[in-house]
Amino acid sequence: MMDTVTDVIDELDRLGTESGRKHYVKFGATGPMSGVKKGDLRKLAKAMKSGTDFALELWATGHVDAQLLAVLLMKPKDLTADQLDAVVRQTCFVHAADWLSMYVTKKHPAKASLRERWMTDADPWAQRAGWSLTAQRVEKSPEGLDLAGLLDRIEAEMGDADERVQWTMNVCLAAIGIHDAASRDRAVAIGEALGVYRDYPTSKGCTSPFAPEWIGEMVWRQQS
Repeated sequence: MMDTVTDVIDELDRLGTESGRKHYVKFGATGPMSGVKKGDLRKLAKAMKSGTDFALELWATGHVDAQLLAVLLMKPKDLTADQLDAVVRQTCFVHAADWLSMYVTKKHPAKASLRERWMTDADPWAQRAGWSLTAQRVEKSPEGLDLAGLLDRIEAEMGDADERVQWTMNVCLAAIGIHDAASRDRAVAIGEALGVYRDYPTSKGCTSPFAPEWIGEMVWRQQS
């Protein structure tokens, strides 16, 4: 039984590996970590009956693996908007931020109002979440979005943005280029001019995060 946060951390340490810890460090993790494989985290989450309240306790530890596990235990509808806002600001690592975005933030009932709040927030984790939600809007429901205004911000800010924000800002740039034909040439031109992720190491068969290449490949796939 894992009834306390300490019990869970002990189990994470038991499951962790040196290679897992090296992987986290490679991607910027600096806090406490165990290095558990994500498949093992999913198995552990399924075996646990604890829900959102316990997940919030795990998240608050700032422990990398504990935050990843916490995401799998959270239920979006059980979090108030203010609780989710606080959780976003407590993020310790980009992988945890991306899991939180994928499994919780994008499914939260207040995501529209939170997106607007976060897009102008000084906190980099909040801005990262805001741009991620905006990219989702561009893809799924762009009605009402000022795409030209978003491109203006990206052009002016992305080159010097905090790397946590820069990633999802770039995702939004690519989304605009992929899903809005009228904005495509400008999105590609902005990506070329800024050069963000131009030399990003990309495994064979994977899509480069360099926006012009990303846009070109996805448009080609759509048209094939």
